[in-house]
Amino acid sequence: MENSATAKLETLKEKEEKIFLQTVKRLLKNKLAVTGLVIIILQVIFAILAPLLVSYSPNQQNLSETNLGIGSSHHFLGTDNYGRDIWTRVVYGARISLIVGLSAVSLGLVGGLILGLLGGYYRRIDGIVMRIVDLLFAFPGILLAMLIIAILGTSLVNVVIAISVWSIPGCARIVRGSVLSIKKQEYIMAMKSLGASDIRILFKHILPNCTAPIIVFATMRMATAILSTSALSFLGLGAQPPTPEWGAMIAAGQDFMWDAPHMAIVPGIAIMLTVFAFNVVGDGLRDALDPNMEMNM
Repeated sequence: MENSATAKLETLKEKEEKIFLQTVKRLLKNKLAVTGLVIIILQVIFAILAPLLVSYSPNQQNLSETNLGIGSSHHFLGTDNYGRDIWTRVVYGARISLIVGLSAVSLGLVGGLILGLLGGYYRRIDGIVMRIVDLLFAFPGILLAMLIIAILGTSLVNVVIAISVWSIPGCARIVRGSVLSIKKQEYIMAMKSLGASDIRILFKHILPNCTAPIIVFATMRMATAILSTSALSFLGLGAQPPTPEWGAMIAAGQDFMWDAPHMAIVPGIAIMLTVFAFNVVGDGLRDALDPNMEMNM
């Protein structure tokens, strides 16, 4: 019996390696997803190498060069009403958006994974877990985030907490559905018969087989998290001046739309491209991870 279970696990690993290679090939054939991936990589490079890519400090003011337009000699994306370099602030804004988005999604995944695994594996507590999820789903996402921030106060840390709580129910429902399907497989039954503990089964055999939907969810949730961070900062509930955050930059630029429209347009384009990139990469991953796509291609 033990040899049979071991053989099944080895066969499963070989299949996983083959599926991974097929997934990468399908993803690279999706030109839109590759374009999005390039944009994300560039954003990550900007975030990491921000001090090396700019010539100014993000909060450095020069009141003699206020509201310069795009194409100015020393500021190719112009300056804002305080003379701060727009390119510098957009590059540093990428760092803030990616860090906040990644932190919020990671915390949301941890909470969602715990609830989803427990609810899907232990039927006796499934009802309690799903009622918690339904309660969180009862609030519109952005309103739930605004409520949490109103309680905790305005700061980027609280934005991370708010968006992570918002991310928990979606992840929990996806994981629960995967667990309900996977725990009925023969190799899981074999591990139980060998006396494997529930923790070993959950985290070594069930969780790795839930990764496909989790990866897709996390990628697309990054787009939502970045957009929500910008929206909350635009409303004054997130990053506070003079933090170079894209939403806060749009809020500051809305009063200068006629005199210096680039103050709002440039960070708006940065948000649009980043959200677009994560969405198309998420769509590409969803299609690449779908085994039926191979038959249709």
